[in-house]
Amino acid sequence: MSLLPAGAAEVVVPVLVRDLTVADLPDCAWSGSAAHLVRVARELERAAAGEVDYLAVCAPAGLPVAIGCVDYRVAVGAGTLSQLGVLPALQSCGLGTVLVRAAEDRVRSRGLRRAELGVEESNPRARALYERLGYVAYGREPDAWDVEAPDGSLRRYETMCTLMRKDLA
Repeated sequence: MSLLPAGAAEVVVPVLVRDLTVADLPDCAWSGSAAHLVRVARELERAAAGEVDYLAVCAPAGLPVAIGCVDYRVAVGAGTLSQLGVLPALQSCGLGTVLVRAAEDRVRSRGLRRAELGVEESNPRARALYERLGYVAYGREPDAWDVEAPDGSLRRYETMCTLMRKDLA
């Protein structure tokens, strides 16, 4: 039984996971505002210092279709996944799973045995993905960041996150 609508065809496209680069940032405008891309650029500076890994899942043309960060300075003995995003038109195609598994591989390669993340409570689809991948909730905490309004001004976005972790041993 096919889940595709009548007349639709399934196409399998290989993807490559690699480090995100500054040169990729113009192709990542789908991931957030200009202010968000400035934050990503700062994380890439930290990646050069070895504090984080910033990954890109790329289509065959080399364009990032999913991106995410692993920070090794947030929690002792763990890699903390953050800023995870998939090109909206390609969500629910398995790219988030590829991204999270690649991030977990990076955590393991550092000799760490735990991955952690926070997921907004208003994002049940993301939480369901993390639960399918073996993450377990262990707490909650507020989070906030600046977002760019349509007029270019910045406003503070506040949210509540469920904290999740996974043993990678």
